[in-house]
Amino acid sequence: MAKHHFPLLLSLILTLGSCQTLEELSIDYMLPAEISFPAELKRVAVVNNTSSTPENTMLPEKEANKENEVSRAVAYHNGDATAATTALAEAIAHENYFDEVVICDSALRAKDITPRESTLSKEEVQSLTQNLGVDFIIALENMQLKATKAIRYLPEWACFQGAIDVKAYPTVKVYLPGRKGSMVTINANDSIFWEELGTTETYVRSRMPNDNRVVEEASKFAGNIPLKYILPYWKTSKRYMYINGSVNMRDATIYVREESWDKASKLWKEAYEATKSEKKKMAAAHNIALYYEMQDSIETAETWAIKAQQLAHKVEKVDEVSRQGKGADSVPNYVMISLYLNELKERKAALSKLNMQMNRFNDDF
Repeated sequence: MAKHHFPLLLSLILTLGSCQTLEELSIDYMLPAEISFPAELKRVAVVNNTSSTPENTMLPEKEANKENEVSRAVAYHNGDATAATTALAEAIAHENYFDEVVICDSALRAKDITPRESTLSKEEVQSLTQNLGVDFIIALENMQLKATKAIRYLPEWACFQGAIDVKAYPTVKVYLPGRKGSMVTINANDSIFWEELGTTETYVRSRMPNDNRVVEEASKFAGNIPLKYILPYWKTSKRYMYINGSVNMRDATIYVREESWDKASKLWKEAYEATKSEKKKMAAAHNIALYYEMQDSIETAETWAIKAQQLAHKVEKVDEVSRQGKGADSVPNYVMISLYLNELKERKAALSKLNMQMNRFNDDF
């Protein structure tokens, strides 16, 4: 579960709002996976290679209560490996990156009489790829769940809050036939959260999910966690657009709302050239950078964002503010544009890797 740090950004936007008006936008773009697979690997099997876990139940461990908490406990579980393997296979298949995705969700080691190392041997990988008719193996090797359960009273709202925060730790390995050991090991983690509010503790407890549901949903969630390490993935990010300062800027905003980005960019460029105000040039340059990012012209977007940053540096006298020891709220435009520029640089750095990973589609993506 992504953790967002809203307070600083919200403060920044409110500060900007006192002198310049911003409008929030969303942008979806693709980022490369951590792992790059050769284009000849077209068929994959996702297998459950976890060890058998008898008496696999929630193991509660009480913790000291925090302020206003009625109860608090931590529980550990090995999760439902079958559900996680199925979820991982379905998630990979849904992306249509490989030609074929085969699932083997029955534990390969379920019939073991004596414990053994969970890593697949070279012979096992060879046998599995041949029997399943695939080019390589992605195996769920281990999974752990840590659930924190708490109920607390919220005096400011005169109600009780129940919360379950489960952190999932799946371990996945990638195997290629003919190779000793795994190609790569993915140790990932993320959190899934439940919350319930009510006027009484009893009501909240009755509405919270039971252990079976928590384990099932957290296990399915765990199966999706490694996906961004394996396949290129889409990310949704927030962007901000200056919407006032001149007639051109206001009219361009209308065009953006109508998805007429080309018309908007023309007005922004006119606004940039027409004004002598560095503040207005800054706003126009930032918006032009946003336009080029929307067109996936990241290098050109970066060029305009640098112009906007340099103008913001002058407009807000960043060096002087720094000498005076003032905070980021004194240079809100410079901070916002600099954060945006950093994201563009990250996108630019990732482009070559992304293009390499998507070559199997001959640029048809």
